[in-house]
Amino acid sequence: MQQWIPIETIYDDGLIKMKNQSFLKIIIVCPINYQLKSDFEKEAIINAYKIFLKNCNFNIQILIQSTREDINEIIENINQINLNESKKIKKIKEEYCKYIKKLNFKNKFSSKKFYILIKKIPEKNKNNSIEIIQEELNANYLKIKESLLRCGNTVNEVISKNEIKKIIKSFINKKYY
Repeated sequence: MQQWIPIETIYDDGLIKMKNQSFLKIIIVCPINYQLKSDFEKEAIINAYKIFLKNCNFNIQILIQSTREDINEIIENINQINLNESKKIKKIKEEYCKYIKKLNFKNKFSSKKFYILIKKIPEKNKNNSIEIIQEELNANYLKIKESLLRCGNTVNEVISKNEIKKIIKSFINKKYY
């Protein structure tokens, strides 16, 4: 697997060096529910998003990972609730479980994870030390964070080697994530 994945090194501070000598930083974005916002809030969010796009005068890639939800655990939790149930409550629980299964069959419940990859390609004839590249990627991360916070999103950088490996594996082997 290491031969065909283009990653050369994952540093302790979250910096990723690719085999083509470029560098990446991964950001996780926890989005807001846009549909629940008022028209005024929606307009403010769109304007903040425009600012985000204008401020990104560097290489980024936005990844959305969709995973199908396993509702078996939810149904199991509902069935385990015991409130000295009467026949009527048992019937309601059964109907509710059927309803959830029916909804899942129709809509296929899923959760989404949003990632932004910031890419830095070292420039020729410049000082391309790891420290300088890290500073540039961190500055770009702060620009993104500030812009997306205005939209109401939560933004976090991924700095743990294990978390980076887990994210990469989740894209490669979707069966287990």
